[in-house]
Amino acid sequence: MSKRQQADCGCNEYRQVSRRNFMRVGGTMAIAAAMPGWVPRVAFAQSDASDRDVIVSVFLRGGVDSLTMCVPFNENQYYKLRPTIAIKPPDAGGSDKATALDDNFGLPPSMTSLLDAYASDDLLVVHACGLENPTRSHFEAMHYMEVGEGNPGTLFTGWLGRHLQTTAPTMKDAVLRSVGIGYGLQRTLVGGPQTLAIAEMADFGLDIYGREERERMQALEAMYEPYADPLKTAASNTLQTIDLLDAIDFAGYKPKGKAKYPDSDFGYAMKSTAALIKADIGVEAIAIDLDGWDTHEEQGSTGGWMEYLMRDLSRTLAAFHADLGASNRKDVAVMCMTEFGRNVFENGSRGTDHGHGSLMLAMGSSIAGGRVMTKWPGLAKGQLYDGQDLKITTDYRDVITEVMTKRGGNTAPDQLFPDRGYKPKDLGVIA
Repeated sequence: MSKRQQADCGCNEYRQVSRRNFMRVGGTMAIAAAMPGWVPRVAFAQSDASDRDVIVSVFLRGGVDSLTMCVPFNENQYYKLRPTIAIKPPDAGGSDKATALDDNFGLPPSMTSLLDAYASDDLLVVHACGLENPTRSHFEAMHYMEVGEGNPGTLFTGWLGRHLQTTAPTMKDAVLRSVGIGYGLQRTLVGGPQTLAIAEMADFGLDIYGREERERMQALEAMYEPYADPLKTAASNTLQTIDLLDAIDFAGYKPKGKAKYPDSDFGYAMKSTAALIKADIGVEAIAIDLDGWDTHEEQGSTGGWMEYLMRDLSRTLAAFHADLGASNRKDVAVMCMTEFGRNVFENGSRGTDHGHGSLMLAMGSSIAGGRVMTKWPGLAKGQLYDGQDLKITTDYRDVITEVMTKRGGNTAPDQLFPDRGYKPKDLGVIA
């Protein structure tokens, strides 16, 4: 599928949300850098805390069909309701069948790159999870997931931004604590101190080179010096960040462990993330988007668009796992999530419409992986949400809270997810 076809797939709202994400760069970068008054101020300790995991948050935008990404091959209803797009069970003939992860769930052919991470107990699949909310709107669902509240409220900062606000930096004098890789800052990171949106890590800076670049950098530094904070500090941090990132050879980065990142935007983003983490400059969180999961028509679970996306996702995560593993970096946790799932029913266009429950992927040395974690609700008619969707039996915030409190150094989970109706549960996500 061409990039033009990719841009045309999905519902009208999803296409509008994607354009809105692209256009939001100026405002969200200003929000992150300037720290407006509505961001909660928390006094944290001024000591280093370098034993924490770096958090990599991957948002799969568009609503992932979890029943394709993690196949419930023992559910007869799955095959009855999806006569043309279901992934065949592991004991079927041919190559387009699932590879069993356990007695009930399997990976589609395009995601078998993740089997090594799964066998190493570093990959956890959390099925039938999400955020309880009746909305089927991409815009609303993304907002609720990224700010971390189940109902419309007053939160504007993201859960990862609030984590950074309420947690001591791992490096006391770090000028860059988090990065949103993309043309605009992900809402997940909004509110985070020392946070920037950067589309091309290798090209961040002024679009000039040599002596003139240094002269202009000095001129900008002098220009903002007389101003009061937060503008002065924001400008200073940005200029220091340009120097800092310029010293990292992103373009020439050589992965370890025979890792080969796909030649894709997501592959480039995760490869840059590996280089950034290994540079040890105090970055604690990275947010990345993988777009295009709104598969209303010609979903292509095998031989189509969703197969391409799943292959891109799995090969990139597998490369990241091999790269960091060979570098003995055991201090990184990756979490992949999406705004909602898809209908259990296949529609008339061989696609799936907006649903409810979906899944998460968690990967890292600290993750208690090698399993599919779920309170499986079943796919029979009486077991479905609203008569058509996978039910949510695990709150995605429970997964995040456990990772952030046990491996992210967060000691204020009530500020991580301040929704009054939410009480976190320990699921055993961390090894």
